[in-house]
Amino acid sequence: MSVSLRQLHVFVTVAQEKTITAASALLYLSKPAVSMALTELEKHLGHKLFERVNNRLMINEHGRRLLPLADELLTRSHEISTVLDHDDTLTGHLRIGASDTIGNQMVPFLLRDFRAETHHTDQELVISNSQAIIDQLAAFELDVGLIEGQGESKHLLNKTDLVMTPWLSDEMCIACAVDDPLTKHEQLTLFALENHTWVLREPGSGTREHFLSRVAPRLEAWTMAFELRNTEAIINCASAGLGLAYLSRHAARHAVADNRLSLLELPLDLRRQYWLVHHKDKHFSPLLTRFVSFSQRWQVSD
Repeated sequence: MSVSLRQLHVFVTVAQEKTITAASALLYLSKPAVSMALTELEKHLGHKLFERVNNRLMINEHGRRLLPLADELLTRSHEISTVLDHDDTLTGHLRIGASDTIGNQMVPFLLRDFRAETHHTDQELVISNSQAIIDQLAAFELDVGLIEGQGESKHLLNKTDLVMTPWLSDEMCIACAVDDPLTKHEQLTLFALENHTWVLREPGSGTREHFLSRVAPRLEAWTMAFELRNTEAIINCASAGLGLAYLSRHAARHAVADNRLSLLELPLDLRRQYWLVHHKDKHFSPLLTRFVSFSQRWQVSD
């Protein structure tokens, strides 16, 4: 008996979902069918692919070595099934991950322009914090990621398994309510920010990582008022006077234009780099190759 695509599909799904129950629901198969397919695959290969930890199936070293090959074979099988039906048209499903600022502020327009040029419309967009996107790339749940930070994957693989290419850049800003006393300062210094409260993103966010590396070390005393996962919620809290906000200028621009926020100009270099990320073993289909190439030459429109 040879390895089948069905067995590889089950293997990849179990690796991503980490339980037979979750994998069976996603595959529309019974739990015994999923278990049998996995057992048959392990028997054929002569190696266990998972270790059971607290009722969860954690991929082991043999499984990690198989994962990129299984992902590539499944991708290629889809290409084979469609290649004769579409001349030179791009085909396939593209799974894109983006961190919050990029996903909400930039990727919709990136996809608009990519669709206009290629006429390809089968894309999936996952928006989360930078660390979550990296973890999903490591598990081959995403094809490509666009992130704000250089966080390291905590699970399965380490950073050396990810290829991180500089993409666009942005500048961060410090914002407050329009009636905050800080807006009255003619020449603002960091000393004026001492003992203030802040509204920040959650751990794993590239924005939070940037604040902790560029601003927090320069303050002797600061506190966190709220820790939020949503940029718009941070904008609303800051505009209500609940704390200072640390945001991308791109994300804050509409709230500033609407007179909901004021920006505090300080003598700090708050520029940051965005990154285009993929797994080093990820199979580059014609679709993924075209999207990465397009993204690298794409520019944000004013």
